[in-house]
Amino acid sequence: MPLLIKNGEIVTADARYFADIYVEDEIITRIGTDLDASPDAEVIDASGKFIFPGFIDPHVHIYLPFMSTFAKDTHATASVAALIGGTTTFIEMCCPSRLEDALDGYHLWKEKAAGRSACDYAFHMAVTRFGDNTESQLRSIVADGTSSFKIFLAYKNFFGVEDGELYKTLTLAEKLGVITTAHCENAELVSQLQTTLLAEGRIGPEWHEPSRPETVEAEGTNRFVTFLEMTEAQGYVVHLSCQPALEAAIRAKQRGVRLSIESVVPHFLLDKRLAEQPGVEGMKYIMSPPLRDKRNQTALWTALGAGIIDTVGTDHCPFDLDQKKLGMQAFTQIPNGIPGIEERVNLMYTHGVRTGRLDMHRFVDALSTRAAKLFGLFPHKGTIAPGSDADLVIFDPNYRGVVSVKTQHTNNDYNGFEGFPIEGRPSIVTVRGRVQVRDGEFVGEYGRGRFLAREPLGDHHD
Repeated sequence: MPLLIKNGEIVTADARYFADIYVEDEIITRIGTDLDASPDAEVIDASGKFIFPGFIDPHVHIYLPFMSTFAKDTHATASVAALIGGTTTFIEMCCPSRLEDALDGYHLWKEKAAGRSACDYAFHMAVTRFGDNTESQLRSIVADGTSSFKIFLAYKNFFGVEDGELYKTLTLAEKLGVITTAHCENAELVSQLQTTLLAEGRIGPEWHEPSRPETVEAEGTNRFVTFLEMTEAQGYVVHLSCQPALEAAIRAKQRGVRLSIESVVPHFLLDKRLAEQPGVEGMKYIMSPPLRDKRNQTALWTALGAGIIDTVGTDHCPFDLDQKKLGMQAFTQIPNGIPGIEERVNLMYTHGVRTGRLDMHRFVDALSTRAAKLFGLFPHKGTIAPGSDADLVIFDPNYRGVVSVKTQHTNNDYNGFEGFPIEGRPSIVTVRGRVQVRDGEFVGEYGRGRFLAREPLGDHHD
């Protein structure tokens, strides 16, 4: 069925104007004033509302075996939560461990999503070891349409790679024109600090941050960008959390390293005092890199507003309270992660745009357009233009509400942003022209989401 959206204010990364949008066969076909429509078209009046391109979360975990348990969401629950929050596309981390076969893991992650997701999705492929057959497997995965890698400089002996494996991964990525995303810490330092703290009887969640302090993240960032410089590969730091790591990344950008920076919602709005609470209350907020001293938030917001931090993701990874309690005897056993896929857009609009920290264009750029460009989705995603997919968010700036576990759609029994005020939310959300959300409720079709095959980016020599 064709769709006509009338009287809304279109806002993209570089434009803002009033116009109608006409959609046919999942694509935006016309933008203009007083557009006519076929008799069978659905007509939506967007008066008083913004129309944003569908938002893109570049960093989520949905299916994830981790620390003897599994993240709680399914692709059905996570995609519905994403859509209600205005996210129409997410990029999931495909993360088989060092003990698993990479290609088998890739096919397993794809199988978990296929036919279940209500929104579109893609993958970053984790390289958790580099053995004799890794290159041929990664070439096969890239040929299948997954054109970004993920490496961990953390989680020693589970996800983490050694320096030689890092070098081989980046060398191959440069040949293939693939961007490599990186969790930047120093796995050896974290391991040594954890061992020392536990031996001293410091087992509670309040010791998680001291076991992986800001200097450890800054060192990992420095090491990653050094390897990027040596290999001339293109890199992307995920979930950057603190000013020292930010300064290391900025220095690399200034000297010409091909580097992009992501931070995630928790690091803009939450701080380490939450994780220092005793027992399960503190365990809720355990993630890596950890929540930091609040002083870091000013630097992150400033860099985001200036476009130095390129994107805002979530690192969405829900573990429930019983799972968090697996770490009652040692903070190292607390499953790492916090949900956020449903709250990201509303929180960043409320606490970024409404407070004056972000202008509207930078908001759209950071939460949609720049991720689309970096990960091979633009211009099908990340903008509103004839020929683009009709992923649209009709956003009501007059809505007022509060974040609560009682109203969330993520499959979890707590919300890390409980009680945060919301000023504005998606009113209608479409995926390729199909209305999937109305007024905070999912009204669409499970399984509508499709796997987005992407071409490698940039210069490559193969």
